[in-house]
Amino acid sequence: MKLSDFDFNLPEELIAKFAVEPRDSSRLLVIGNTLQDLHFHELPSLLKPDDLLVFNNSKVIPARLFVKKGESKIEIFLHKRLDNIMSRQPAAYGGAPSEERSDARGAKKSVWQAFAKPGKKLKIGDEFAEGIKITNKLETGEVIVELDEAIIHTHGHIPLPPYINRNDEELDKTRYQTVYAKHDGSVAAPTAGLHFTPELLAKIPNKAFVTLHVGAGTFQPVKTENIEEHKMHTEWYELPKETEDAIKNCKGRVIAVGTTSARVLESTAGKAGVGETDIFIKPGYEFKVVDALITNFHLPKSSLLMLVSALAGLDKIKQAYAHAIKNKYRFYSYGDACFIC
Repeated sequence: MKLSDFDFNLPEELIAKFAVEPRDSSRLLVIGNTLQDLHFHELPSLLKPDDLLVFNNSKVIPARLFVKKGESKIEIFLHKRLDNIMSRQPAAYGGAPSEERSDARGAKKSVWQAFAKPGKKLKIGDEFAEGIKITNKLETGEVIVELDEAIIHTHGHIPLPPYINRNDEELDKTRYQTVYAKHDGSVAAPTAGLHFTPELLAKIPNKAFVTLHVGAGTFQPVKTENIEEHKMHTEWYELPKETEDAIKNCKGRVIAVGTTSARVLESTAGKAGVGETDIFIKPGYEFKVVDALITNFHLPKSSLLMLVSALAGLDKIKQAYAHAIKNKYRFYSYGDACFIC
């Protein structure tokens, strides 16, 4: 298939800049044999008693840091943690404690791969008052930084997607986060989960959780006209044993809440484990675990649009997106949702 098959025109005013309140008042387009316009709080009426919903409980970190070098303001965008990977893996999956890094004051250190803008002004060895040190520069233009972990939360800004096109605000600290977020590590929210409230979650009888730390690569468009030539980014995941058991015992549909949950389920075939995935799900892919999907509306020419097209069929997705645009659904991270069933 060609990249142009996944293109569409979206009016600028349909890109959601802020989320609606309450969370579950967002609209829900049901994509089944027909299209149905509902609101998200009506989701329980679409579920069967034995259905299992699988959520991604990764937590967004305030990954955008700003430092000054001379009179220049420099943005450092953390997007992949490089140290302590094995220490975050349960021993049952081969994890082992790694040596804790700390400075003379006992402050915990961590090492990250980061985007720097403007990166040309940075040199290996540069140190900043905020507790950040440049330890390497990569040919890609990215930098490796060592920093005090605490400054991520004291100085960091929420990394809103570029298409939202505004500075983060205080409300984004909680609103660009699912109510069940648990494990720090994402630099973008698993946005299908943003529609759930604690009250709505209580109405979902069968729930299970995975963790996938969403990387900045989620926003990168596919650039090769032949989509088979596209190279996917990698993201760290964990599927716990209790989730494997829930999948094995599920007598209804396995419903992934978000494309990130779907990627974990399909990468592991529903088996417990920890690792990194670069799975590229596109039309023609045969799903092993996922029967249905709750997700937001995705960008043109994106790997996520290809994933939903693999599940629903490209023609049906094109029809659904045309319907959503005509009926002024709100798109992307802070936008409305759809249920592909």
